[in-house]
Amino acid sequence: MTSPIAISTPTVPPTLPRPDRWHRALIGLAVVMAVLTVATGVLAIVDPREILGQNAWFKPLKFVLSTAIYAVTMAWLIGQVRRFRRPAEVLGTVIAVALLVEIVVITGAAAAGTTSHFNITTPLNGALWAVMGGSIAVVWLASAAVGITVALNPGPDAARNLAVRAGITLGIVGMGLAFLMTGPTAEQLDDFQGVAGAHAVGVADGGPGLPFLGWSTEGGDLRIPHFIGLHALQTIPLGLLALELLSRRVPVLRVPRVRFRLVLIGALAFAAMLGIVTWQALIGEPIVRPSAPILLAGLATAAGAVVAVGAVLAVGVRAVRTSDDR
Repeated sequence: MTSPIAISTPTVPPTLPRPDRWHRALIGLAVVMAVLTVATGVLAIVDPREILGQNAWFKPLKFVLSTAIYAVTMAWLIGQVRRFRRPAEVLGTVIAVALLVEIVVITGAAAAGTTSHFNITTPLNGALWAVMGGSIAVVWLASAAVGITVALNPGPDAARNLAVRAGITLGIVGMGLAFLMTGPTAEQLDDFQGVAGAHAVGVADGGPGLPFLGWSTEGGDLRIPHFIGLHALQTIPLGLLALELLSRRVPVLRVPRVRFRLVLIGALAFAAMLGIVTWQALIGEPIVRPSAPILLAGLATAAGAVVAVGAVLAVGVRAVRTSDDR
């Protein structure tokens, strides 16, 4: 039997997969997040209060946006599962509940004018941080389990399978990077003020940062690799979707082997960039001022990806011409 990767004859990609049934709890969560996006956006405009140098509502706004996207993506993925469907649905509900708990704590802290993460200044704040930390761990473990169920339900197109599996894997890695922020820094241990953990590396949280995102412009920031890795779950499958749409006009992209190899290059380049920004954050270097090694690593990754893509397309074009000449 011929492997899908080995086929060089141009074919129209299969139609976009449709889930048998979108996961209802996750879609419900996404709807709630859409409403909260509007509400927190309005509050960010009318409420001038700041927390750690940023508008108090920017943090919940960022989290509800991210949660909405994540919930829709997971709802769609679970809808593709045939084997182990029931466990996947249960896991989806667990994810929805845990994410809602996290959002409630973050939004409540903003309303109270205090921080949500790493805050153990009072017994109540400590309890809320513990609840939120527990919910984050549950989401991470449940998402990994969903990833396993999706991997055990491959479809007929190798490029799609790779895009979904790579997106889930890198997404789980990105989520796991958040745990690097939860340990107290040396400065916090030396002069404990009720805060255990930090986003920034080499500088205190709350200093100058990028507009809205808040990522430090003076030191490293672990939110950057966390954000990039987390959204691999959307970026890589959407990249494949773009290839499939382009294939309607670009014959070489109808070659299954070409699409598979392009997705592989994209996933490897994404993983390399995730490693680079993690390295940059851990050495306390701001994203806006990369050192020579970081810059060279990034340029080498980009150049390698461009060369590899060019080579794959060149081989694919020859395959298409050979097929047309038969």
